[in-house]
Amino acid sequence: MKILVVLKVKNHHKKWLQKSAADAELRFLPTDQVTESDLADVDAIIGNVPTELLPAAKKLRWLQLNTAGADIYCKDGLLKDDVLLTNATGAYGLALSEHLLAQLLAMMKKLYPYYDNQKAGLWRDEGAVASIEDATVLILGIGDIGRAFARRVKALGAYVIGVRRRAGAKPVGIDELGTMAELPALLARADVVVSVLPGTSETTGLFCKERFAAMKKGAYFLNIGRGSAVVTDDLIEAVQAGRLAGAALDVTDPEPLPADHPLWRTPNVYITPHISGDDHLSATQDKIVQIAARNLSAFLHGVSLENLVDRNTGYKH
Repeated sequence: MKILVVLKVKNHHKKWLQKSAADAELRFLPTDQVTESDLADVDAIIGNVPTELLPAAKKLRWLQLNTAGADIYCKDGLLKDDVLLTNATGAYGLALSEHLLAQLLAMMKKLYPYYDNQKAGLWRDEGAVASIEDATVLILGIGDIGRAFARRVKALGAYVIGVRRRAGAKPVGIDELGTMAELPALLARADVVVSVLPGTSETTGLFCKERFAAMKKGAYFLNIGRGSAVVTDDLIEAVQAGRLAGAALDVTDPEPLPADHPLWRTPNVYITPHISGDDHLSATQDKIVQIAARNLSAFLHGVSLENLVDRNTGYKH
């Protein structure tokens, strides 16, 4: 059994994977060094290999992603039907929820304009600020990341509404649960709207002119899911018109965002270059490897894997 590992790993991560590998042959190789020949005889891959190389993996039976988002690996014909696809759901809640909280507080407390003033040597009061306490926070996508953010803003006094595709049991830490069918009415109530949605056909272009018009005037919008969920020109228009008090984006459409794109220079839009997750926080990297190690053991023992992805929806089963 040959397993190719393209994750960024430290020595203790290698030991975790080797402990789970039993008699399998593990090969560690940086993603940017992987070639088609490296994939020709592998039974499993741990880590996100470039999709254009995957057709060379003729023997592949399992692909473990190091991301929670799996959309680009769900495209028709990319993987054979019998290939197991698993993601890293559960690894990113801490890092992404803290990133969202930092962005939201920076907007609410006007830290961005005060930093601009600092660089200009300008001592100036920027006026009224907002608070998370008593704010209604609407979170679209209440998986691990959405629930982690909900816990943090609820601890600061927010009323939290979660949105999922279908009705179901209300998760702990969510005050109210709604569905996508109820979205227009929910948007009108929210002081803060957060998208943690994956990239799917259902989410593409969801936040368009109509959705931004439905939002409460002066609301804050944050997107940490996929840039494809937002019609960028409509977002720019909503911010410029004062419909939104601010927008914080860790993902954009297009991505990477071209240097001459007007979104960069739209006042009250704050952009980070899709860096909230990745392996910037050591705890995230540890959790990714722990998920991969558990699944490696399960794969080699022929038992069910965690975080199996439904390739029709792009979501975890």
